[in-house]
Amino acid sequence: MSEITENKMGVKPMLPLLLGMSLPAMFSMMIQALYNVVDSIFVARFHPDALQAVSLAYPLQLILISFGVGTAVGVNSLIARRLGAKNYKEANAAATTGLVLAVINWLIFLLIGLLFARRFIALFTSDATVIEYGRQYLTVVLCFSLGMVTSCMGEKILQSTGNMIFPMITQLIGAIVNIIFDPLLIFGIGFFPRLGVLGAAIATVFGQFCSMTFILIVLFVKKHDVKITFKGFRLQKDVLKNIYAVGFPAIIMQSIGSVMVSGINAIISIADIAAEYAAAYINAFGIYFKLQSFVFMPVFGLNQGVSPIIGYNYGAHNKKRMYSAFRLGIIIAAAIMAAGMLLFQLAPEWLLSLFQSDAAIDSAANSLLVEVGVPVLRIISLSFIMAALGIMFSTLFQAIGKGFYSMIMSVSRQLVILLPVAYLLSKVNMTAMWYAFPIAEVVCLGIAIIFFIKLQRNELSKL
Repeated sequence: MSEITENKMGVKPMLPLLLGMSLPAMFSMMIQALYNVVDSIFVARFHPDALQAVSLAYPLQLILISFGVGTAVGVNSLIARRLGAKNYKEANAAATTGLVLAVINWLIFLLIGLLFARRFIALFTSDATVIEYGRQYLTVVLCFSLGMVTSCMGEKILQSTGNMIFPMITQLIGAIVNIIFDPLLIFGIGFFPRLGVLGAAIATVFGQFCSMTFILIVLFVKKHDVKITFKGFRLQKDVLKNIYAVGFPAIIMQSIGSVMVSGINAIISIADIAAEYAAAYINAFGIYFKLQSFVFMPVFGLNQGVSPIIGYNYGAHNKKRMYSAFRLGIIIAAAIMAAGMLLFQLAPEWLLSLFQSDAAIDSAANSLLVEVGVPVLRIISLSFIMAALGIMFSTLFQAIGKGFYSMIMSVSRQLVILLPVAYLLSKVNMTAMWYAFPIAEVVCLGIAIIFFIKLQRNELSKL
Protein backbone atom coordinates (compact mmCIF):
# COMPACT_ATOMS: atom_id res chain seq x y z
CA MET A 1 0.00 0.00 0.00
CA SER A 2 3.05 2.30 -0.15
CA GLU A 3 1.77 4.10 -3.23
CA ILE A 4 -1.20 5.47 -1.31
CA THR A 5 0.37 6.21 2.06
CA GLU A 6 0.92 9.88 1.12
CA ASN A 7 -2.55 11.01 0.09
CA LYS A 8 -2.60 14.54 -1.34
CA MET A 9 -4.98 15.61 1.43
CA GLY A 10 -2.12 15.20 3.91
CA VAL A 11 0.72 16.88 2.01
CA LYS A 12 -0.40 19.20 -0.81
CA PRO A 13 -0.38 22.99 -0.18
CA MET A 14 -3.76 23.85 1.27
CA LEU A 15 -5.13 26.53 -1.07
CA PRO A 16 -4.40 24.63 -4.32
CA LEU A 17 -5.67 21.43 -2.65
CA LEU A 18 -8.90 23.00 -1.46
CA LEU A 19 -9.60 24.73 -4.79
CA GLY A 20 -8.72 21.61 -6.76
CA MET A 21 -11.12 19.51 -4.70
CA SER A 22 -13.89 22.09 -4.38
CA LEU A 23 -14.16 23.75 -7.79
CA PRO A 24 -15.35 20.62 -9.62
CA ALA A 25 -18.04 20.06 -6.99
CA MET A 26 -19.01 23.74 -7.02
CA PHE A 27 -19.36 23.68 -10.79
CA SER A 28 -21.49 20.54 -10.79
CA MET A 29 -23.69 21.93 -8.01
CA MET A 30 -24.30 25.04 -10.11
CA ILE A 31 -25.41 22.78 -12.97
CA GLN A 32 -27.79 21.07 -10.55
CA ALA A 33 -29.21 24.46 -9.52
CA LEU A 34 -29.70 25.39 -13.17
CA TYR A 35 -31.48 22.11 -13.82
CA ASN A 36 -33.88 22.67 -10.91
CA VAL A 37 -35.00 26.02 -12.34
CA VAL A 38 -35.22 24.83 -15.95
CA ASP A 39 -37.14 21.70 -14.94
CA SER A 40 -39.76 23.80 -13.13
CA ILE A 41 -40.18 26.07 -16.16
CA PHE A 42 -40.77 23.11 -18.50
CA VAL A 43 -43.33 21.51 -16.17
CA ALA A 44 -45.21 24.77 -15.63
CA ARG A 45 -45.49 25.37 -19.38
CA PHE A 46 -47.02 21.93 -19.92
CA HIS A 47 -50.02 22.51 -17.64
CA PRO A 48 -50.83 24.81 -14.70
CA ASP A 49 -51.71 21.79 -12.55
CA ALA A 50 -48.43 20.08 -13.38
CA LEU A 51 -46.25 22.47 -11.40
CA GLN A 52 -48.60 22.20 -8.43
CA ALA A 53 -48.41 18.41 -8.57
CA VAL A 54 -44.61 18.35 -8.72
CA SER A 55 -44.47 20.90 -5.87
CA LEU A 56 -46.73 18.74 -3.72
CA ALA A 57 -44.56 15.71 -4.49
CA TYR A 58 -41.39 17.55 -3.47
CA PRO A 59 -41.48 16.85 0.31
CA LEU A 60 -41.52 13.07 -0.21
CA GLN A 61 -38.92 13.36 -2.96
CA LEU A 62 -36.79 15.41 -0.56
CA ILE A 63 -37.00 12.64 2.03
CA LEU A 64 -35.68 10.21 -0.60
CA ILE A 65 -32.81 12.58 -1.35
CA SER A 66 -32.21 13.03 2.38
CA PHE A 67 -31.73 9.31 2.95
CA GLY A 68 -29.49 8.95 -0.09
CA VAL A 69 -27.31 11.99 0.62
CA GLY A 70 -27.33 11.63 4.41
CA THR A 71 -26.18 8.00 4.35
CA ALA A 72 -23.52 8.87 1.77
CA VAL A 73 -22.25 11.76 3.94
CA GLY A 74 -21.81 9.30 6.82
CA VAL A 75 -19.85 6.92 4.59
CA ASN A 76 -17.75 9.79 3.23
CA SER A 77 -16.79 10.98 6.72
CA LEU A 78 -15.87 7.50 7.94
CA ILE A 79 -13.73 6.66 4.90
CA ALA A 80 -11.84 9.97 5.08
CA ARG A 81 -11.10 9.50 8.79
CA ARG A 82 -9.97 5.88 8.31
CA LEU A 83 -7.71 6.82 5.39
CA GLY A 84 -6.18 9.59 7.51
CA ALA A 85 -5.47 7.01 10.22
CA LYS A 86 -4.01 4.64 7.54
CA ASN A 87 -6.68 2.05 8.42
CA TYR A 88 -7.35 0.84 4.88
CA LYS A 89 -9.24 -2.28 5.89
CA GLU A 90 -11.96 -0.32 7.65
CA ALA A 91 -12.03 2.26 4.85
CA ASN A 92 -12.70 -0.54 2.36
CA ALA A 93 -15.40 -2.01 4.59
CA ALA A 94 -17.10 1.39 4.85
CA ALA A 95 -17.11 1.83 1.06
CA THR A 96 -18.59 -1.61 0.44
CA THR A 97 -21.16 -1.10 3.20
CA GLY A 98 -22.14 2.19 1.58
CA LEU A 99 -23.19 0.53 -1.68
CA VAL A 100 -25.19 -2.10 0.21
CA LEU A 101 -26.97 0.62 2.19
CA ALA A 102 -27.80 2.41 -1.06
CA VAL A 103 -29.63 -0.68 -2.31
CA ILE A 104 -31.47 -1.03 1.01
CA ASN A 105 -32.59 2.61 0.80
CA TRP A 106 -33.86 2.02 -2.74
CA LEU A 107 -35.92 -1.01 -1.66
CA ILE A 108 -37.57 1.05 1.09
CA PHE A 109 -38.59 3.81 -1.31
CA LEU A 110 -39.66 1.31 -3.93
CA LEU A 111 -42.33 0.12 -1.48
CA ILE A 112 -43.26 3.68 -0.56
CA GLY A 113 -43.68 4.56 -4.22
CA LEU A 114 -45.87 1.55 -4.92
CA LEU A 115 -48.07 1.91 -1.85
CA PHE A 116 -48.26 5.58 -0.88
CA ALA A 117 -47.64 7.87 -3.90
CA ARG A 118 -51.30 8.64 -4.60
CA ARG A 119 -52.23 8.79 -0.91
CA PHE A 120 -49.48 11.31 -0.21
CA ILE A 121 -50.61 13.74 -2.92
CA ALA A 122 -54.25 13.32 -1.85
CA LEU A 123 -53.33 14.65 1.61
CA PHE A 124 -52.92 18.13 0.14
CA THR A 125 -55.53 18.39 -2.63
CA SER A 126 -58.80 16.91 -3.85
CA ASP A 127 -58.19 17.91 -7.48
CA ALA A 128 -58.24 14.67 -9.48
CA THR A 129 -55.90 16.02 -12.18
CA VAL A 130 -53.31 17.19 -9.68
CA ILE A 131 -53.51 13.90 -7.78
CA GLU A 132 -52.98 11.88 -10.97
CA TYR A 133 -50.04 14.02 -12.10
CA GLY A 134 -48.50 13.75 -8.64
CA ARG A 135 -49.03 9.99 -8.52
CA GLN A 136 -47.33 9.53 -11.89
CA TYR A 137 -44.35 11.64 -10.91
CA LEU A 138 -43.83 10.19 -7.43
CA THR A 139 -44.29 6.57 -8.48
CA VAL A 140 -41.56 6.80 -11.12
CA VAL A 141 -39.15 8.92 -9.07
CA LEU A 142 -39.42 6.70 -5.97
CA CYS A 143 -39.67 3.27 -7.57
CA PHE A 144 -36.71 3.89 -9.90
CA SER A 145 -34.59 5.72 -7.34
CA LEU A 146 -31.78 3.13 -7.45
CA GLY A 147 -29.87 5.36 -9.85
CA MET A 148 -30.04 8.35 -7.51
CA VAL A 149 -29.02 6.63 -4.27
CA THR A 150 -26.24 4.60 -5.93
CA SER A 151 -24.70 7.47 -7.89
CA CYS A 152 -24.82 9.68 -4.79
CA MET A 153 -23.05 7.01 -2.75
CA GLY A 154 -20.42 6.48 -5.44
CA GLU A 155 -19.71 10.21 -5.59
CA LYS A 156 -19.21 10.46 -1.83
CA ILE A 157 -16.95 7.39 -1.76
CA LEU A 158 -14.65 8.93 -4.37
CA GLN A 159 -14.76 12.38 -2.73
CA SER A 160 -13.60 10.83 0.54
CA THR A 161 -10.37 9.77 -1.20
CA GLY A 162 -9.76 13.26 -2.61
CA ASN A 163 -11.08 12.48 -6.11
CA MET A 164 -13.44 15.29 -7.11
CA ILE A 165 -13.29 15.08 -10.92
CA PHE A 166 -15.24 11.85 -11.42
CA PRO A 167 -18.00 12.91 -9.00
CA MET A 168 -18.29 16.17 -10.94
CA ILE A 169 -18.57 14.29 -14.25
CA THR A 170 -21.16 11.98 -12.68
CA GLN A 171 -23.39 14.89 -11.67
CA LEU A 172 -22.93 16.60 -15.00
CA ILE A 173 -24.00 13.47 -16.88
CA GLY A 174 -27.21 13.20 -14.88
CA ALA A 175 -28.07 16.90 -15.12
CA ILE A 176 -27.32 17.23 -18.84
CA VAL A 177 -29.23 14.06 -19.78
CA ASN A 178 -32.15 15.30 -17.68
CA ILE A 179 -32.19 18.76 -19.26
CA ILE A 180 -32.04 17.29 -22.78
CA PHE A 181 -34.79 14.73 -22.30
CA ASP A 182 -37.14 16.94 -20.23
CA PRO A 183 -38.60 18.92 -23.16
CA LEU A 184 -38.45 15.91 -25.49
CA LEU A 185 -40.55 13.72 -23.20
CA ILE A 186 -42.76 16.39 -21.67
CA PHE A 187 -43.87 18.00 -24.94
CA GLY A 188 -43.40 15.06 -27.33
CA ILE A 189 -40.82 16.66 -29.61
CA GLY A 190 -39.89 14.71 -32.76
CA PHE A 191 -40.58 11.00 -32.46
CA PHE A 192 -40.78 11.15 -28.65
CA PRO A 193 -44.25 10.68 -27.10
CA ARG A 194 -45.94 13.58 -25.28
CA LEU A 195 -45.89 12.33 -21.68
CA GLY A 196 -46.22 15.51 -19.63
CA VAL A 197 -45.40 15.09 -15.96
CA LEU A 198 -44.65 11.40 -16.50
CA GLY A 199 -42.05 12.46 -19.07
CA ALA A 200 -40.41 14.77 -16.55
CA ALA A 201 -40.14 11.88 -14.07
CA ILE A 202 -38.74 9.51 -16.72
CA ALA A 203 -36.16 12.10 -17.78
CA THR A 204 -35.13 12.49 -14.14
CA VAL A 205 -34.59 8.80 -13.43
CA PHE A 206 -32.97 8.20 -16.83
CA GLY A 207 -30.37 10.84 -16.03
CA GLN A 208 -29.82 9.25 -12.62
CA PHE A 209 -29.31 5.79 -14.14
CA CYS A 210 -26.78 7.24 -16.59
CA SER A 211 -24.91 8.75 -13.64
CA MET A 212 -25.05 5.45 -11.76
CA THR A 213 -23.66 3.50 -14.71
CA PHE A 214 -20.74 5.88 -15.07
CA ILE A 215 -19.81 6.01 -11.38
CA LEU A 216 -19.97 2.22 -10.96
CA ILE A 217 -17.64 1.73 -13.93
CA VAL A 218 -15.22 4.21 -12.36
CA LEU A 219 -15.44 2.56 -8.93
CA PHE A 220 -14.81 -0.98 -10.12
CA VAL A 221 -12.45 -0.38 -13.07
CA LYS A 222 -10.25 2.50 -11.94
CA LYS A 223 -7.74 2.23 -9.12
CA HIS A 224 -8.55 4.14 -5.92
CA ASP A 225 -7.44 4.44 -2.30
CA VAL A 226 -10.37 2.21 -1.34
CA LYS A 227 -11.28 -1.17 -2.76
CA ILE A 228 -14.88 -2.39 -2.93
CA THR A 229 -15.33 -6.13 -2.69
CA PHE A 230 -18.34 -8.22 -1.74
CA LYS A 231 -16.35 -11.42 -1.22
CA GLY A 232 -17.00 -12.54 2.35
CA PHE A 233 -18.81 -9.27 3.04
CA ARG A 234 -21.24 -8.87 5.91
CA LEU A 235 -22.77 -5.87 7.59
CA GLN A 236 -20.76 -4.94 10.69
CA LYS A 237 -22.39 -3.26 13.67
CA ASP A 238 -19.43 -0.97 14.37
CA VAL A 239 -19.23 0.21 10.75
CA LEU A 240 -22.97 0.93 10.65
CA LYS A 241 -22.75 2.78 13.96
CA ASN A 242 -19.91 4.97 12.70
CA ILE A 243 -21.67 5.68 9.41
CA TYR A 244 -24.96 6.72 10.98
CA ALA A 245 -23.31 8.69 13.80
CA VAL A 246 -22.79 11.24 11.01
CA GLY A 247 -25.34 9.95 8.48
CA PHE A 248 -28.45 10.05 10.66
CA PRO A 249 -28.02 13.72 11.66
CA ALA A 250 -27.33 14.49 7.99
CA ILE A 251 -30.58 12.77 7.02
CA ILE A 252 -32.48 14.82 9.59
CA MET A 253 -30.79 18.02 8.42
CA GLN A 254 -31.70 17.31 4.80
CA SER A 255 -35.31 16.47 5.69
CA ILE A 256 -36.26 19.40 7.88
CA GLY A 257 -35.98 21.86 5.00
CA SER A 258 -39.29 20.63 3.64
CA VAL A 259 -40.87 21.02 7.09
CA MET A 260 -39.62 24.61 7.30
CA VAL A 261 -41.00 25.50 3.85
CA SER A 262 -44.36 23.96 4.72
CA GLY A 263 -44.37 25.85 8.02
CA ILE A 264 -43.69 29.23 6.38
CA ASN A 265 -46.42 28.58 3.81
CA ALA A 266 -48.80 27.65 6.63
CA ILE A 267 -48.01 30.89 8.49
CA ILE A 268 -48.74 32.87 5.33
CA SER A 269 -51.98 30.95 4.76
CA ILE A 270 -53.38 31.73 8.23
CA ALA A 271 -52.20 35.35 8.26
CA ASP A 272 -54.85 38.06 8.31
CA ILE A 273 -54.25 39.23 4.73
CA ALA A 274 -56.20 39.13 1.48
CA ALA A 275 -56.08 35.91 -0.52
CA GLU A 276 -54.24 37.51 -3.43
CA TYR A 277 -51.54 38.77 -1.06
CA ALA A 278 -51.18 35.33 0.52
CA ALA A 279 -50.73 33.79 -2.95
CA ALA A 280 -48.17 36.46 -3.86
CA TYR A 281 -46.15 35.85 -0.67
CA ILE A 282 -46.16 32.07 -1.22
CA ASN A 283 -45.03 32.57 -4.82
CA ALA A 284 -42.34 35.05 -3.78
CA PHE A 285 -41.00 32.64 -1.16
CA GLY A 286 -41.01 29.83 -3.72
CA ILE A 287 -39.09 32.02 -6.17
CA TYR A 288 -36.60 32.88 -3.43
CA PHE A 289 -35.92 29.18 -2.91
CA LYS A 290 -35.25 28.68 -6.61
CA LEU A 291 -32.92 31.69 -6.74
CA GLN A 292 -31.04 31.06 -3.50
CA SER A 293 -29.84 27.71 -4.81
CA PHE A 294 -27.47 29.59 -7.13
CA VAL A 295 -25.85 31.14 -4.04
CA PHE A 296 -25.96 28.20 -1.64
CA MET A 297 -25.07 25.45 -4.12
CA PRO A 298 -21.48 26.69 -4.67
CA VAL A 299 -21.00 26.76 -0.88
CA PHE A 300 -22.33 23.22 -0.60
CA GLY A 301 -19.91 22.27 -3.38
CA LEU A 302 -17.14 23.94 -1.39
CA ASN A 303 -17.98 21.89 1.70
CA GLN A 304 -17.72 18.71 -0.40
CA GLY A 305 -14.08 19.61 -0.95
CA VAL A 306 -13.40 20.87 2.56
CA SER A 307 -15.03 17.97 4.43
CA PRO A 308 -12.71 15.11 3.34
CA ILE A 309 -9.64 17.33 3.86
CA ILE A 310 -10.70 18.09 7.43
CA GLY A 311 -11.68 14.46 8.06
CA TYR A 312 -8.42 13.09 6.65
CA ASN A 313 -6.21 15.43 8.68
CA TYR A 314 -8.32 14.89 11.80
CA GLY A 315 -7.74 11.16 11.40
CA ALA A 316 -4.02 11.84 10.83
CA HIS A 317 -3.94 14.08 13.98
CA ASN A 318 -2.68 16.99 11.86
CA LYS A 319 -4.42 19.89 13.61
CA LYS A 320 -2.58 22.58 11.66
CA ARG A 321 -3.81 21.39 8.26
CA MET A 322 -7.28 20.70 9.60
CA TYR A 323 -7.64 24.28 10.86
CA SER A 324 -6.08 25.66 7.69
CA ALA A 325 -8.75 23.97 5.55
CA PHE A 326 -11.46 25.22 7.90
CA ARG A 327 -10.25 28.85 7.80
CA LEU A 328 -9.93 28.92 4.02
CA GLY A 329 -13.37 27.36 3.70
CA ILE A 330 -14.88 30.12 5.84
CA ILE A 331 -13.20 32.88 3.80
CA ILE A 332 -14.31 31.48 0.43
CA ALA A 333 -17.84 30.66 1.62
CA ALA A 334 -18.28 34.15 3.09
CA ALA A 335 -17.07 35.74 -0.17
CA ILE A 336 -19.56 33.71 -2.23
CA MET A 337 -22.43 34.56 0.09
CA ALA A 338 -21.47 38.26 0.16
CA ALA A 339 -21.66 38.36 -3.64
CA GLY A 340 -25.08 36.67 -3.51
CA MET A 341 -26.34 39.09 -0.90
CA LEU A 342 -25.19 42.02 -3.03
CA LEU A 343 -27.11 40.67 -6.03
CA PHE A 344 -30.30 40.16 -4.00
CA GLN A 345 -29.98 43.65 -2.51
CA LEU A 346 -29.33 45.51 -5.76
CA ALA A 347 -31.40 43.64 -8.34
CA PRO A 348 -34.44 41.96 -6.74
CA GLU A 349 -36.83 43.23 -9.44
CA TRP A 350 -34.71 41.70 -12.19
CA LEU A 351 -34.45 38.40 -10.33
CA LEU A 352 -38.22 38.24 -9.91
CA SER A 353 -38.72 39.03 -13.60
CA LEU A 354 -36.98 35.76 -14.53
CA PHE A 355 -40.12 33.94 -13.39
CA GLN A 356 -42.64 36.12 -15.24
CA SER A 357 -44.31 35.02 -18.47
CA ASP A 358 -44.59 37.51 -21.33
CA ALA A 359 -48.37 37.51 -21.04
CA ALA A 360 -48.27 38.64 -17.43
CA ILE A 361 -45.78 41.52 -17.62
CA ASP A 362 -48.38 44.25 -17.03
CA SER A 363 -50.81 42.26 -14.92
CA ALA A 364 -51.93 43.21 -11.44
CA ALA A 365 -50.74 39.83 -10.16
CA ASN A 366 -47.26 40.49 -11.48
CA SER A 367 -47.15 43.95 -9.88
CA LEU A 368 -48.23 42.43 -6.59
CA LEU A 369 -45.50 39.79 -6.84
CA VAL A 370 -42.87 42.51 -7.25
CA GLU A 371 -44.40 44.55 -4.41
CA VAL A 372 -44.16 41.72 -1.88
CA GLY A 373 -41.21 39.88 -3.43
CA VAL A 374 -38.62 42.67 -3.31
CA PRO A 375 -38.68 42.89 0.52
CA VAL A 376 -38.63 39.09 0.75
CA LEU A 377 -35.43 38.81 -1.30
CA ARG A 378 -33.70 41.75 0.36
CA ILE A 379 -34.50 40.81 3.96
CA ILE A 380 -33.76 37.08 3.75
CA SER A 381 -30.47 37.72 1.92
CA LEU A 382 -29.23 39.64 4.99
CA SER A 383 -28.66 36.18 6.51
CA PHE A 384 -26.36 34.92 3.75
CA ILE A 385 -22.94 35.69 5.26
CA MET A 386 -23.92 34.31 8.66
CA ALA A 387 -25.30 31.23 6.89
CA ALA A 388 -21.91 30.73 5.23
CA LEU A 389 -20.21 30.62 8.62
CA GLY A 390 -22.84 28.23 9.97
CA ILE A 391 -22.43 25.90 6.98
CA MET A 392 -18.67 25.69 7.47
CA PHE A 393 -18.97 24.99 11.20
CA SER A 394 -21.47 22.25 10.35
CA THR A 395 -19.01 20.87 7.78
CA LEU A 396 -16.28 20.75 10.42
CA PHE A 397 -18.52 18.90 12.87
CA GLN A 398 -19.60 16.33 10.26
CA ALA A 399 -16.04 15.78 9.03
CA ILE A 400 -14.73 14.85 12.49
CA GLY A 401 -17.67 12.57 13.28
CA LYS A 402 -19.72 15.03 15.38
CA GLY A 403 -22.76 15.01 13.13
CA PHE A 404 -25.10 15.41 16.09
CA TYR A 405 -23.83 18.96 16.56
CA SER A 406 -24.66 19.74 12.94
CA MET A 407 -28.13 18.29 13.42
CA ILE A 408 -28.78 20.46 16.49
CA MET A 409 -27.71 23.53 14.51
CA SER A 410 -29.98 22.71 11.59
CA VAL A 411 -33.01 21.83 13.71
CA SER A 412 -32.53 24.98 15.80
CA ARG A 413 -32.16 27.21 12.76
CA GLN A 414 -35.07 25.95 10.66
CA LEU A 415 -37.58 24.74 13.24
CA VAL A 416 -36.95 25.73 16.86
CA ILE A 417 -36.02 29.35 16.12
CA LEU A 418 -37.12 30.33 12.62
CA LEU A 419 -40.73 29.16 12.57
CA PRO A 420 -41.80 30.49 16.01
CA VAL A 421 -40.07 33.83 15.38
CA ALA A 422 -41.63 34.05 11.91
CA TYR A 423 -45.07 33.39 13.38
CA LEU A 424 -44.64 36.07 16.07
CA LEU A 425 -43.31 38.65 13.60
CA SER A 426 -46.15 37.90 11.17
CA LYS A 427 -48.45 39.31 13.87
CA VAL A 428 -46.61 42.63 13.47
CA ASN A 429 -46.80 42.61 9.67
CA MET A 430 -45.85 40.29 6.81
CA THR A 431 -42.72 42.23 5.90
CA ALA A 432 -41.39 41.88 9.45
CA MET A 433 -41.86 38.10 9.26
CA TRP A 434 -38.90 37.66 6.93
CA TYR A 435 -36.48 39.01 9.56
CA ALA A 436 -36.89 35.61 11.22
CA PHE A 437 -34.28 34.30 8.76
CA PRO A 438 -31.34 36.54 9.80
CA ILE A 439 -32.40 36.23 13.46
CA ALA A 440 -32.28 32.42 13.20
CA GLU A 441 -28.83 32.54 11.56
CA VAL A 442 -27.42 34.76 14.34
CA VAL A 443 -28.66 32.41 17.08
CA CYS A 444 -27.49 29.33 15.17
CA LEU A 445 -24.03 30.81 14.68
CA GLY A 446 -23.84 31.41 18.42
CA ILE A 447 -24.71 27.75 19.04
CA ALA A 448 -22.01 26.67 16.56
CA ILE A 449 -19.36 28.77 18.30
CA ILE A 450 -20.28 27.27 21.68
CA PHE A 451 -19.96 23.75 20.23
CA PHE A 452 -16.61 24.63 18.64
CA ILE A 453 -15.20 26.02 21.90
CA LYS A 454 -16.33 22.84 23.69
CA LEU A 455 -14.66 20.63 21.07
CA GLN A 456 -11.50 22.71 21.14
CA ARG A 457 -11.18 22.35 24.91
CA ASN A 458 -12.09 18.68 25.20
CA GLU A 459 -10.81 17.10 22.01
CA LEU A 460 -9.21 19.20 19.27
CA SER A 461 -6.55 20.70 21.55
CA LYS A 462 -5.23 17.17 22.17
CA LEU A 463 -4.46 16.46 18.51
